[in-house]
Amino acid sequence: MKTRTLTSAAYVLVVAALCACKWLIPGGYGSLLFDALFCAVAAIGAFELLRAFGCVSVLQRAVTITFCALAAPMYALFAWGSDGSGAAGAAAALGTGALALCVLLVADHRHSDVKSTLACLFALAYAGLLSAVLSAVNHLPDEGNSMLAVMFLFMCVPFTDAGAYLVGIALGRVLPLKLAPHISPNKTVVGAAGGLVGGIAGAAAAYYLFVALGGETALSVSVPQIVAMLITGAAVSVAAQFGDLFESAIKRECGIKDMGRLLPGHGGVLDRFDGTLFAGVVVLLAFVFMA
Repeated sequence: MKTRTLTSAAYVLVVAALCACKWLIPGGYGSLLFDALFCAVAAIGAFELLRAFGCVSVLQRAVTITFCALAAPMYALFAWGSDGSGAAGAAAALGTGALALCVLLVADHRHSDVKSTLACLFALAYAGLLSAVLSAVNHLPDEGNSMLAVMFLFMCVPFTDAGAYLVGIALGRVLPLKLAPHISPNKTVVGAAGGLVGGIAGAAAAYYLFVALGGETALSVSVPQIVAMLITGAAVSVAAQFGDLFESAIKRECGIKDMGRLLPGHGGVLDRFDGTLFAGVVVLLAFVFMA
């Protein structure tokens, strides 16, 4: 627990520093540090995923990791140079990677079969595409909305984890109904409810911190902004908990406990960012819809 707490504290400090750079460095240059983080998450996450699958050739591994790593930077590059069309950059990277894997299936069939090709395509979607979605959150057209969205993402997910953990520990024995017993036997329904409350609390904390720091948004909603934020926080919490269960299903299928050991007390990069990757989709859709 001590190791996990120290790693979590270091994670919070890094994210806080990245948020400060995004807020304070003009011209959007501060946002590039978040893109670097998402690039690392995609590359290391793809490596962890393919190692867990264990059926991938060296060439397939190299192609998949390379193009996963390019997805977020390409989104950022095209968003800057093409008036917000960052999706074209991410699509170019991931599409080229998928094409290269199909070429390997034909040209290097001794080492690249259909099963390993599908595993690599899955890694492109999971680690690469979802990391590009995080970059899209980082580059929303309005800088105020983008800053709030990033704060939202990196506060709602940890608050969800903390709420699920604390409520699960406190009430799990009293209310032991399992959430997904065949995937993650330790998770309970009451813990998931605690995570939902935590996600809503994280949304409120992110919004009021943003306002207190002098931030302004260009959100256009028919209800008070705080109400929209709380509803979005609940949706983000559900997505984050689903992402955790999704990766648990992959690990159970692969017969492993953690995706890696890079983050002491947490496991691998995907063990830390599994909920964030799925939550990014909800945050992006919510802020695009509310803009």
